[in-house]
Amino acid sequence: MLAGKEVVLGITGSIAAYKGAEIASRLVQAGASVNVVLTESAARFITPLTLESITSRKVFTGLWNNAPATTHITLAEKADIVLIAPATANIIARIAGGFADDMLSCTVLATRAPILVAPAMHTDMYENPATQKNIERLRELGFIIIEPEEGRLASGGYGRGRLADIDIITGNVKLAAAKDGDLAGKKLVITSGGTREPLDPVRYLGNRSSGKTGYFLAQAARDRGASVRLITTSEPVGETTGIDVERVETARDMLSALNRATENADCLIMAAAVADYRPAEAFTTKIKKSAGGMDLQLVSNTDILSQARGSFVRVGFAAETGDVDKGAREKLSSKDLDLVVANDVSQPGAGFDADSNRVRLFFRNGKVEDLELMPKSALAHRIIDAIQAIGFSDKNC
Repeated sequence: MLAGKEVVLGITGSIAAYKGAEIASRLVQAGASVNVVLTESAARFITPLTLESITSRKVFTGLWNNAPATTHITLAEKADIVLIAPATANIIARIAGGFADDMLSCTVLATRAPILVAPAMHTDMYENPATQKNIERLRELGFIIIEPEEGRLASGGYGRGRLADIDIITGNVKLAAAKDGDLAGKKLVITSGGTREPLDPVRYLGNRSSGKTGYFLAQAARDRGASVRLITTSEPVGETTGIDVERVETARDMLSALNRATENADCLIMAAAVADYRPAEAFTTKIKKSAGGMDLQLVSNTDILSQARGSFVRVGFAAETGDVDKGAREKLSSKDLDLVVANDVSQPGAGFDADSNRVRLFFRNGKVEDLELMPKSALAHRIIDAIQAIGFSDKNC
């Protein structure tokens, strides 16, 4: 996702400076080359050696500390992204005012790369009108502000000022890096999770879908530059920075949301496990247990994929327990799909609830591609690669 990207990570003198090590590690794991710039105050909280061990690169701590006089220019010109995390009230004020008196502020002033700022400080400092004015000035200048969270502070108090969650910070970096991705300018609508059809206020009919594949698909599409609308029944899996998430519950809710979302879409990925049936009657009070059995009448839900209208690439999923090929080919034909992602959910370590999956891809042109067992996060990119191979040219782009 960040392979080949040069990221300058500025760490300033907040108590949250220790989190800079984890941020650097996450960026390196995502493929970025990370150059860390420590302010003099930050070096009192975290050592250069720690960060050099993580990034395998020299850490810069000052304009004159064993570095050429033009190092800040080199860093600024090579940078694809500059991230300041944590950012103190002091560094925010100085860069808002255009000061350039240390390695970090000089690099910020000299770069043309996107600059992300993640404030971290005591609530009173963050909410001070001067700090808020400086943050607003940075927004006006095009800086991306990653808002701090509410929570327990180093002082022992509680309030807004905690450094944003690291997943959110790295998600914002990926979002900033995605503007030139291979899906830039494309709109993808993705569904995920298993629908829930209410029987009474306590019970529902559902399935074992966790929604993980849909969330990973949304993240992968976001990381490759797409505008993503995720319609889901499940709790978030990881961060959703830059993803437009709509929570639904029933098949009818999902169809309604889908009809609104697919306008001008380039692709619909129907990863949700939609209930085929729902109770004929949803009781308003809890059904009490009785000595005898219970007959439950079901009615068919509308087939969402068949009802989805529009000129876009259409991708369906087939979770089978028997003849995978037969089920996938029938779905490909009956629902007029461009691609079906099919798997045998009875396999151990794959399918529902699992973190990995093994699937077969069935294309409209008759091609079939077998994929090995892999994490669902990696599978998401392989599915998007397959969509790219289909192409958007004859659809809605």
